[in-house]
Amino acid sequence: GNVELVDIDDGVVKLRLVGSCASCSSSTMTLKMGIEKALKKAVPMVRCIEAVE
Repeated sequence: GNVELVDIDDGVVKLRLVGSCASCSSSTMTLKMGIEKALKKAVPMVRCIEAVE
């Protein structure tokens, strides 16, 4: 699966999970422990991420 960037507003990054990631039971864990952690490290202005449909 893939992740699409939908929006960034005031440090909140909105992402859409597509393909096999959209229905994966581990997608929330992937977002929080993988993507959010990496984004916060690389881009300090990121406060959190949200999954959108």
